[in-house]
Amino acid sequence: MVISGGFGVGKTTAVGAISEIEPLTTEAAITEVAAGVDDLTHTPLKTTTTVAMDFGCLTIDPTLKLYLFGTPGQERFGFMWDDIVEGAVGGLVIVDTRRLDDCYAAVDYFEHRGIPFAVAANAFDGKVEHTLEEIRWALDVTEGVPVVVFDARERGSVRDALLVVLELALARTGA
Repeated sequence: MVISGGFGVGKTTAVGAISEIEPLTTEAAITEVAAGVDDLTHTPLKTTTTVAMDFGCLTIDPTLKLYLFGTPGQERFGFMWDDIVEGAVGGLVIVDTRRLDDCYAAVDYFEHRGIPFAVAANAFDGKVEHTLEEIRWALDVTEGVPVVVFDARERGSVRDALLVVLELALARTGA
């Protein structure tokens, strides 16, 4: 399962909240150069960023274990995505509703490759800035793409969002 989205939307946080193992992260300090490239407006306290991927896992039941791969959010690291999604059953595109345009690349990526995915609006400060229908319209995703609200910090909330993707993927296989 791939967890993707723009810079600072909560991908690393979501993997850390749900993984049953200590997640592997590739966090690096945000340098002055990167701070000039990456928009820190909505994440002023962010001091690190994912430069390769995050990895965790989650056992759904004795016969099903999900391996979680979090992508880097900056487009300059997009060249890694093809390797990260190889064999993925689906994707969760996390969005910050204060800056929806940051996730267009992730939505386009999954749509163009035919990988089932859901959109999860991260409830920063306990709220989202738009309704689910407004998010769907802004991202131009079909009714077949689930759009949910979740909190990347809360294990149960992340689990529920991942289960939406898993159900979507299983429905595509006829299982």
